[in-house]
Amino acid sequence: MPAMSPTMSEGGIAAWKKKEGEAFATGDVLLEIETDKATIDVEAQDDGILAKIIAQDGAKGVQVGVPIAILAEEGDDLSGAAEFASQAVSESTSAGKSEKAPEPSKPATPEPPRPEPSGPQVDSKPELPTGDRIFASPIAKKIALERGIPLAQIKGSGPSGRIIRVDVENYKSAPAPPTTVLSAEADYVDTPISNMRRTIGSRLTQSKQELPHYYLTVNVHMDKVLKLREVFNKTLTEKDKSAKLSVNDFIVKAVACALSDVPEANSAWLGEVIRTYKKADISVAVATPTGLITPIVKDAGSKGLATISAETKALAKKARDGKLQPAEYQGGTFTISNLGMYGVEHFTAIINPPQSCILAVGATQPTLVPAPEEERGFKTVQIMKVTLSSDHRTVDGAVGARWLAAFKGYLENPLTFML
Repeated sequence: MPAMSPTMSEGGIAAWKKKEGEAFATGDVLLEIETDKATIDVEAQDDGILAKIIAQDGAKGVQVGVPIAILAEEGDDLSGAAEFASQAVSESTSAGKSEKAPEPSKPATPEPPRPEPSGPQVDSKPELPTGDRIFASPIAKKIALERGIPLAQIKGSGPSGRIIRVDVENYKSAPAPPTTVLSAEADYVDTPISNMRRTIGSRLTQSKQELPHYYLTVNVHMDKVLKLREVFNKTLTEKDKSAKLSVNDFIVKAVACALSDVPEANSAWLGEVIRTYKKADISVAVATPTGLITPIVKDAGSKGLATISAETKALAKKARDGKLQPAEYQGGTFTISNLGMYGVEHFTAIINPPQSCILAVGATQPTLVPAPEEERGFKTVQIMKVTLSSDHRTVDGAVGARWLAAFKGYLENPLTFML
């Protein structure tokens, strides 16, 4: 299993594009690998033959470095490919066990004899062993715990009867005794956890637990942005009917400009140092069928609205198709999460570490505000509510407030983008 990104520790086999015994040339796509964020094509580096597939289509949780196939050269004898594959798997399994060698065993002390029960008793937890110690690998214990499988009922096939991963995965519980009551059809659906969903869950949980979040909210008057957007779109559609600026394009540009004014917010906590970035690489949250992903508009501050719009549309399409490359979603310096198109007025977002900030954008709503200059004493303005989530280790409250003020100023006077 190749490492498709520096942070990848395991992956899945989405689909093999070549069959066993089929020849391939340099540059041919051998298979699709499912990482925690996308499905990536793996191309052949040399000419050869796919002699044996070890990890089949749909395999999940394959550790980086574990053999997934045997490749051969033209003219090689393929009759021993199956045996060679078995040997490669056993060697990788042995290597994994040696990395986690058990602690030296302590001299066993005889347990005092247990009194025999005087009468029949009902064991409320039959899955708990009451006799000899059960020897099982850590991964076997983990899988058994997750699936609720009693280790005492599994016969180990490892050394000295040790229970290994394959024993747990192949375990089939004894059929339940027949009952006179018919079980009702389940009124729920269990969906297997994908690599992407598992990673989202673990990273956001870690972020919420470890990062000292705080939140700042402001209202932004969007009337000038909406009018300017209307004027620009009239001009753009005359040349290309599909070219239209969105409100989010203005937001991306305003975020980049504000980060230039307040660079402390364009930073990352790296443990021993706080890194402040010179360019604004803006991660834009995109909802996909398999989960949330954040493709990056690189150096957004140096780009015009039309370029930002085109790049954002292209990245969003690749994200929904699962075709993003790691470089297109790793390494952003600031994230925008916009739920305004869903009618959400206000929400708070979870920081994407090691970034320091994420901006939650709500819907633009017509709102009545006092206007002494008006005859009626009030007027209707278009207001958008945004909330900045910041990591207090890197961005103090006053810095977050200065950044929000700069962001608000750019959107309420969008012609400053052109200066």
